Amino acid sequence: MTTATSITVRVPLAIRHRPGRKTVVTPMAAGPAAVTTRADPALVKALARAFRYQRMLDEGRYASITEMASAERLERGYLGRLLRLTLLAPDLVEQVLDGRAADRVALPALLEPMPLAWTHQREHLLSSALTRPTEREVRIET
Repeated sequence: MTTATSITVRVPLAIRHRPGRKTVVTPMAAGPAAVTTRADPALVKALARAFRYQRMLDEGRYASITEMASAERLERGYLGRLLRLTLLAPDLVEQVLDGRAADRVALPALLEPMPLAWTHQREHLLSSALTRPTEREVRIET
């Protein structure tokens, strides 16, 4: 008769709570450092979904946006706005994915109608009216 044996493995880690997500932080080990990014997860997820939906349309899985929206259980207007992300200039997409635009461009600004010309997109998205809010100086008058 064999007796059951168990092995306990302990891995030192810390769970850090950040707004909207939990991050597991492992101890530093010898070897290549982990790549960190400041990319906004909401922006990255929206871009990934947009390109996925566009690929599904291109492959002919759905005949129209309306058909896709009902099959994916999405609102047609939202899906249309999401698909517009595939028309972004490649360098803007790269900036979002690398986290270089996270402090300047917010998802709601990307979902709004924008020019098709890539040069005009850059001007439009990087204008102060559409950028992510930053800390502002507050004056208190007495």
